[in-house]
Amino acid sequence: MIAAAIHSPLFRESTSPVNMTTSKICLALAACLLAPIQTVAAKPDILFIAIDDLNDWVGPLGGHPQAKTPNIDRLAARGMTFTNAHVTAPLCNPSRASLMSGMLTSSFGVYVNNQDWREAPLLQGKPVLPRFLQSNGYRTLGGGKLFHAATLIPIQFYGLLPRRGFDDYYPAPNRQLPDEIRPIGRPINNNPGFISGFFDWSPVAAEDSAMGDGQVVAWAGRQLRAAHGKPLFLGVGIYRPHIPWYVPQAYFDQHPLDRIELPATVPDDLGDVPGSERYARNQRVHRWVLETGNWKAGVQAYLASISFADAMVGRLLDALDASNRAEETVIVLFSDHGYHLGEKDQWRKYTLWEDSTHVPLIVHAPGITEPGSRSDAPVSTLDIYPTLAELAGLGLPAHLEGHSLLPLLRDPSAEWPHHAITTYRFGNHSVRTRRYRYIRYENGDEELYDHDEDPHEWRNLASSADHGDIKARLRSLLPQVNIEPITATWR
Repeated sequence: MIAAAIHSPLFRESTSPVNMTTSKICLALAACLLAPIQTVAAKPDILFIAIDDLNDWVGPLGGHPQAKTPNIDRLAARGMTFTNAHVTAPLCNPSRASLMSGMLTSSFGVYVNNQDWREAPLLQGKPVLPRFLQSNGYRTLGGGKLFHAATLIPIQFYGLLPRRGFDDYYPAPNRQLPDEIRPIGRPINNNPGFISGFFDWSPVAAEDSAMGDGQVVAWAGRQLRAAHGKPLFLGVGIYRPHIPWYVPQAYFDQHPLDRIELPATVPDDLGDVPGSERYARNQRVHRWVLETGNWKAGVQAYLASISFADAMVGRLLDALDASNRAEETVIVLFSDHGYHLGEKDQWRKYTLWEDSTHVPLIVHAPGITEPGSRSDAPVSTLDIYPTLAELAGLGLPAHLEGHSLLPLLRDPSAEWPHHAITTYRFGNHSVRTRRYRYIRYENGDEELYDHDEDPHEWRNLASSADHGDIKARLRSLLPQVNIEPITATWR
């Protein structure tokens, strides 16, 4: 509480004994010390923005020089950007189930997309985030992809919504995604069947408001402007830049094909990676991209989809500002995992490397976060649940395995003795600290990268005798519990 108080303008202006009497100083100090308590303990509204498949190609993270994200930049200017934030799993279902439950995927046995996380025995009786807030006085609303779901395949529109936790949901209480605009004759990029009809891109002739995300965001804007009588949790899932990359022509036009810059790569990047054949499917995709000359076209489509998603964020921020409740609303923006676009010969996610695990995470907590602040502490999307619980003035459920970010929100230089764990399938883990990434696979294969010297993870140091002690220390941080995969499935 004191740390928050000394960062307030009132405290800084009130420390000169020349300008204030002793009694005024005492009153000012009392006001400062009470203000953070009121800000944290009162139940603020919460705008919870989940963006699908968004890597670090956003302005605040600088992952690609041609990314255009003025609205995400605008949000970062209001709050704190976590520059070293990572997901708990590099694919949708386990990542979202983990974030929403507050537990590592290895603690409840959900590792892939077709597992029904709702049937996991070790999650029974443990409230997911919206249910926890609902039971503590919040009106909980959601729209779009918050838990796992997929577009284009009708049954997957419905997704894996929890059976309890939302007072209402758009487009329907049991359905996460609205109908989507799509071109005729898919796949437009003529990719072969082994890749997937989803791995496609094309401009579409549609207004933003007709797109699935446009429908979700328009609904969310109406909720932000409405009176609810309770503190509001509004979860908004933005589907782009998830494939297929179908967005209006104007967003492709923002990124002319002949000017596209490719991501940084080196030849034979996988030469020092043991067992790299585990990523063979994504390597096949990259070979097709190279053989057909589609690399720049794919990067263009991804950048266009990011720009479209950013426009959706802008509409949410505009609606919030028009509501006159912006200063009583905590905003959290994050992605469920990153994305490869040719780095390490990979496309899509499904790896334990930086491109798959590193994501945007921006938090605006009025009265707490310093506008435009940044933290390079290694944090996890697992930390979002305890952070929101604490910002709402609520006690933390006993099952949570993450850590509240509140100390960093108050002071980005605060001590942070934690790390980020990512798990891909059973028994394969990565640990990310401020400096290192260490990966250990179930069969004992190892990788080690020094981000101070090698931010692209081009040199695997795991076989270096000089790094034995570092490996041993990082190995000790890996999860000690690996629950067998649950058998309940969903399609």
